[in-house]
Amino acid sequence: MVKNQLSLYVFVSVLFVVGVIFGALMVNALTLEQQQEMAQDVSQYVRLMDQGLGTGGVDSFWERFFFHSKWLLVVWVLGITVVGMPGVLALNFLKGALVGFSIGTLINQYGWKGVLFSLVSVAPQNIIVVPAMIIVSAAAISFSIFVIKNRLLQQKGELAPELGSFTSTAMLMLFVFAGAALFEAYISPYLISLISPLLSSVNATI
Repeated sequence: MVKNQLSLYVFVSVLFVVGVIFGALMVNALTLEQQQEMAQDVSQYVRLMDQGLGTGGVDSFWERFFFHSKWLLVVWVLGITVVGMPGVLALNFLKGALVGFSIGTLINQYGWKGVLFSLVSVAPQNIIVVPAMIIVSAAAISFSIFVIKNRLLQQKGELAPELGSFTSTAMLMLFVFAGAALFEAYISPYLISLISPLLSSVNATI
């Protein structure tokens, strides 16, 4: 199945990367006042982490798990409606833009230390989340294409096996998202607390 959907994986991945680039460039499009407001918010967050007030836990796990689950549910619904296929693509672009914007904001504020902070605060969980998102998105697009080609145009092929395969993929990715939420709740705060003293001692460049 992976080999058959390779072109979809590549397409969705490229779309995500374009979103990352777009999000990073959007940081420079902000006004000076907006950049200063964001710098204050980031600085406050770093100070909280430095003081040990931003630790994760059960509540953090469920918050992140529900957040990822909502993304997954939206992709699944858009996939089974067929007409929502462009929405699946838009969500992947948006996800990339959010990641790019987050990284761009940190680098814009802290320079090379912002890169280091991104590696512990943004990158780790997204190494888990992004591939899972790409896999379920490719499955959604593949299902939509199957419905269009084999049910709407040619009236052939069984729908149930394809829907079952798509849903099974989504359920599997749900467990992957749970793993990402665990990482964000229990490991990311620890990693961030190690780096935050380095940033709290640095003035923002904005």
